[in-house]
Amino acid sequence: MPLAAHSALLAAAVAIVAAVSLLVPPPFRFSFPWTPRDHRFADMVLTSATIYTADPARPFADAMAVRDGRVLRIGTYQSVKELKGRHTRELNLSGNVVLPGFIDSHVHFIEGGLQLARVPLRGVRSKDDFIARVKEAVTDKHPGQWIFGGGWNNDVWGGDLPAAAWLDDISPENPVWLSRMDGHMGVANSLAMKIAGIDKNTNDPIGGTIMRTTKGEPTGLLVDTAMKLIFDVIQKVSNRERKEALLRASRHALMRGVTTVVDVGSYFPGVSDEKTWQDFSDIYKWAHSMEKMIIRVCLFFPMPTWSRVSDLIDENGRSLSQWIHLGGVKAFLDGSVGSSSALFHEPYEGDPGNYGLQVTDMDTLLNRTLESDKSGLQVAIHAIGDKANDMLLDMVDMVVNLNGVKDRRFRIEHAQHLAPGAANRFGKHGLIASVQPDHLLDDATSAGNKIGSERAERSSYTFRSLLTGGAQLAFGSDWPVSDINPLQAIQTAMFRKPPGWEVPWIPAECLTLDESLKAHTISAAYACFLDHVVGSLSEGKYADFVVLPSRSWDEFSTDVPGKVLATYVSGKQAYP
Repeated sequence: MPLAAHSALLAAAVAIVAAVSLLVPPPFRFSFPWTPRDHRFADMVLTSATIYTADPARPFADAMAVRDGRVLRIGTYQSVKELKGRHTRELNLSGNVVLPGFIDSHVHFIEGGLQLARVPLRGVRSKDDFIARVKEAVTDKHPGQWIFGGGWNNDVWGGDLPAAAWLDDISPENPVWLSRMDGHMGVANSLAMKIAGIDKNTNDPIGGTIMRTTKGEPTGLLVDTAMKLIFDVIQKVSNRERKEALLRASRHALMRGVTTVVDVGSYFPGVSDEKTWQDFSDIYKWAHSMEKMIIRVCLFFPMPTWSRVSDLIDENGRSLSQWIHLGGVKAFLDGSVGSSSALFHEPYEGDPGNYGLQVTDMDTLLNRTLESDKSGLQVAIHAIGDKANDMLLDMVDMVVNLNGVKDRRFRIEHAQHLAPGAANRFGKHGLIASVQPDHLLDDATSAGNKIGSERAERSSYTFRSLLTGGAQLAFGSDWPVSDINPLQAIQTAMFRKPPGWEVPWIPAECLTLDESLKAHTISAAYACFLDHVVGSLSEGKYADFVVLPSRSWDEFSTDVPGKVLATYVSGKQAYP
């Protein structure tokens, strides 16, 4: 082909591509002429910032350069200014505090996203308000359509538990299921129980309780594995709703400065193991393939399915991409204090025969843990009561003796109430205490009623003791049990003052600001084997960070703000 013809053809091709590009939406539009980026320079430089890095090698900095979504250099402005090129964006923060993106170490992410669109019962302070919110939800439902909600806490309105009788008059044609804030108890109306076949002749399942009247009739309250009776008949939530829930949850987390979550799945006592796997295959893999992921997730799967998790990791490695990481397996040992099902050495106050519920047989738990651990999976087990935690600590000793010493980062989820001396046992094997500070805002008032003030004062949320005992602390929310709100959780861990309190609850267990920040950043990253890519603002790690309204470190340390100004993921603004 003659050179002139070749040039004309090339020019025509460029013109066609340029014309087509105008039809493409702006975020994906080509730009002409295209100039190759000079890889000597940063894409963005933060300047005049107060950067807390969570990296002990350089705790603070005032400038940071970002390229290809990762931290290129961090330090003084003098050290990064040479990385500014013609196309480098400079973000002058005028002293604003910058933190690593928060990591929430324990969420039920898709459940949380669904809950945002359901009957909101968190913070309800009376029976009348409870009923009114459900009544409002009924108005736009068709007969037979299920009504879901959650987040209620009976301790807030004086302790009386809700019952089907509260709901039957306002929902005669709609089955209702409303979960308690801790996810270990829920209340159904009579229609829902009829659909589920629950009556006075229904036996309590192993690891669960059907609450009854003095005449033996079900009240509507179901505890732990008894909830499965309802779950088995609830209409399946559509894939569309669950996809929307993931996106809704992601936006909510980013608004709070969270850039990575550890999703322990839609897995509770009584819930099918398959639900978490369906979330993975139908929702997370969809979001990954469609490039819808905007937040990093580390996924844990039900322990009974450990061999499937092991096979999945063998096939794909531990990361499907920068967004989706495969963590390990999760199991339950007991229930919750609010539902009187956490397992204690001593009985609940006013209920001398009730020590709580052991929801998993120990031989089964040990054998599954040994197999999971042998296959290289990280293990996370829910334990709230002091007896449950002691049983789990004993079991970890057995696992180490049988499988040998290695970097397993065994996680105890909640570690909420510990017997004397138990906190010191965490350091023996480098255990992770995956704790939720904001739970104490509710339990500070109610725990004394449940287990007695003296027991509550000596055993509850022993963060300082755990650190002293050598535990790695990882902060989370347990959302939707508590809201995702790291800044509030940090305040709670530092001051331990529920609303209206003038003095801390168990002041000896308060943490410093630095300890609390690390528990939501670098320690949380370590707790899920992601400390090589997130958790601190260090060279080579993802540039995930939050900008706060605080204009200096002194301002931040004396008055932790209630919100973030902006959240960045891989160096790009993700909120607002």
